[in-house]
Amino acid sequence: MVHERSSGPRLSPSSYEEDIRAVLAPRLAYFEAVARHEHVTRAAQELGVPQSTLSRAMVRLEADLGIALFARKGRTVSLTPAGRTFLGSAERALGEVEKAADSVRADADPAAGRVSFGFLHTMGSETVPALIRAFRADHPRVRFQLVQNYGEAMIERLRAGGLDLCLTSPVPDDPDLVTRRLDEQRLRLVVPDDHRLASRRRVRLAEAADETFVTLEPGYGLRRITDDLCAQAGFTPRVAFEGEEAETLRGLVAAGLGVALLPPPAVARPGVVELTVTAPRAAREIGVAWLDGHPDTPPVAAFKRFLLSRRGNLLPD
Repeated sequence: MVHERSSGPRLSPSSYEEDIRAVLAPRLAYFEAVARHEHVTRAAQELGVPQSTLSRAMVRLEADLGIALFARKGRTVSLTPAGRTFLGSAERALGEVEKAADSVRADADPAAGRVSFGFLHTMGSETVPALIRAFRADHPRVRFQLVQNYGEAMIERLRAGGLDLCLTSPVPDDPDLVTRRLDEQRLRLVVPDDHRLASRRRVRLAEAADETFVTLEPGYGLRRITDDLCAQAGFTPRVAFEGEEAETLRGLVAAGLGVALLPPPAVARPGVVELTVTAPRAAREIGVAWLDGHPDTPPVAAFKRFLLSRRGNLLPD
């Protein structure tokens, strides 16, 4: 079948791919209304635009495509075969736009919207569930997309628009972020229960200078804190194993494969002893971060206010 081609200027081949979406997108709703009514005036009344504006838009659309979409008889029109093919795709595209609009409106709903919330692995078993439970006491229908990751990966996801806010440590000071310190968590030196230090309650970190350490991988905030604390104690830790989960590291310590600097566990782990570090002061600050200048939806704003209200009382006792 040979399609009838309209006369007039068209997009040049070199510009077609980059410009076609900008050309078509604003006119799809106009085209769909004219095709549905098969009458320009009635379509213009439905859309709330002048009939002349709608007529010119359809002429330009056909000129840009280089194909006649309508057969015209006065103000009455009927679709050509090419127009009917184009209508099917236009209706699907407009349907997807409508679904996307419904989705973002639902996410922004004050009562039942969505919060994309990131947090450290070490906060996933106890801290975050308790926070969400407390928040939902007053906001029972708010939905959460929860993301567990290490600090640097969460900040990158925040910048990419995949998170609304995140709990992280150390608290970043990047100029494109807004951060608030919420709490502090003491770190402990975890040793096997048959270790030479296991009978102690407190220890200076320098006393572990000759030990083998198990740590999180480079890039994790807790690894950076471990390296910094060991440097303050006058040594570089000799690392035998690197992992991604604090509880995995505890298991390695229990197996006698090294010692570790870790936050307190949610549940006591057999086979290890956890010692208070007296020098240097072993603690990590935990804070919330979000992108500067980005407007919040109502549910995100409510959850942010809730987190800030927990300053000094973020972590379980």
